[in-house]
This record gives sequence, structure tokens and C-alpha cells, in this order.
Amino acid sequence: MKTTKILATVILALAFGFASFAQKTVMVGGAAMYPNKNIIENAVNSKDHTTLVAAVKAADLVETLKGKGPFTVFAPTNEAFDKLPKGTVETLLKPENKKMLQNILTYHVVAGKWSAADIAKAIKAGKGKTTIKAVNGGTLTAWMEGKNLYITDEKGGKSKVTIADVNQSNGVIHVVDAVLLPKK
Repeated sequence: MKTTKILATVILALAFGFASFAQKTVMVGGAAMYPNKNIIENAVNSKDHTTLVAAVKAADLVETLKGKGPFTVFAPTNEAFDKLPKGTVETLLKPENKKMLQNILTYHVVAGKWSAADIAKAIKAGKGKTTIKAVNGGTLTAWMEGKNLYITDEKGGKSKVTIADVNQSNGVIHVVDAVLLPKK
């Protein structure tokens, strides 16, 4: 009887353990992004997102993005931050600009888990585009050109999703090639 219980426990553990790996692991910035780790646990390993990680730390958003979620994060690469006017990142990282940095970073976050397919479906239903509410209260506009997914910010800036559907334990990341800027 004990052997049967132990065997049943092992089978259940294996089944549930493997279920968490059913989503594929994606490489971002030279590092594996594991679907069983949270957004922060994965992002800190991407060499393409060191500026974003530094900004999240400076804005005191680490604990938030480690939270239950789910969150959808449009994650700008280091190159995306490099497109901003010279000195912008350094200025935003200063303690006195924390509120402004928080506003910009939370503009890249949407409540819920939106896969690229979910966004594409909303775009189709919206006859070519859809608006998505960011957690800072701002609006993002998603649209497609061919099979490419784009996000337009409130200032008219355009960002292309370069890697979609990087699943996390508390949401999903879509890597983008430009920083999205809110109106205010």
C-alpha cells in the first residue's frame, strides 16, 4: 500500500513538474528565459536588458514585477534606450526623477497576460488596430504590418516587437526595439 502511495505521489509530481515546462524556453540577450521564473528573475540574466533592469531597480518596481501578476511587459532593449536623446537615461535614473521613471516604466506594463496571438486577435477585431490600457493609465496602440507586431505610444513613437511571447511565471514579455513614451 505504501509503495502505491509513493508511486502515485512521484507520478503526480512528475506530471505537474513537467507541466510548468510545457511552455517553451526562449533565448533573450544570450540567456534562457524560463517560463517557471518571474519577470525579474529572467530579465536580470538578459545582457540586452541591463538598462531596463537598472531602471526598474531605480524606480523601486522590482517587488511589483516579482508579484503575482499576471503582467504583460513590453521590454525595451539596451539599444532601444540608446535611441533616446543623449543623457536621458542618466537623468531618469537620478533619485529626484523617480516618479517620472516609474511613469515611463509602468507605461510598458499591461495588466493581464496578452500573448502575441491575443493582441493580433484584438487588432483584427479592431479592424487594423487596438488600444491597450497600460498600468500607468496611458494608452498604447497595437497594429500589424504583415506578420510584424508594432506598438505606438501616445506621442506617436513606434516600437516593433522583436521577440514575442517570452512566457514568465507571472505573465509574458514582448521584447521591443524602442522605448514607449507616455503623454505626461
